[in-house]
Amino acid sequence: MEIILIKDVENLGYADQIVNVKPGYANNFLIPQGYAKAATASARKVLAENIKQRAHKEAKLIADAEALAAKIAETQLVFSMKAEEGRIFGSVTAANIAEALAEKGISVDRKNISVDAVKTVGEFEAVAKLYKGQQATIKFSVVAE
Repeated sequence: MEIILIKDVENLGYADQIVNVKPGYANNFLIPQGYAKAATASARKVLAENIKQRAHKEAKLIADAEALAAKIAETQLVFSMKAEEGRIFGSVTAANIAEALAEKGISVDRKNISVDAVKTVGEFEAVAKLYKGQQATIKFSVVAE
């Protein structure tokens, strides 16, 4: 029996995939649990249309992420902090970087920014995850007040 998976099923397939399983497995487990639906002609047409629309939306999201990454790459952030002998009091965190980017008109969630502990004066880099595999490198410097 051919079915269309609604959710990922371990050792069977991924969502929106058409698979062939035994009728008992489909009728007694997959369909009642909401993991799959029967692969009728109309369901196949709906699936094809959904995949086409999702691909179009995904292409737009990827293009937006690439544009945002280019904008981030040309942005230089400078943090002025109290320092003594090259060591700063406190540290520069992802929240500080997200706030500085927001002041420049770039919106990135602080949870998507990964930065090592910055406790000295100098030039540093952080990585921002924008969208499925799309990343941007944020260059910033820390100077003494």
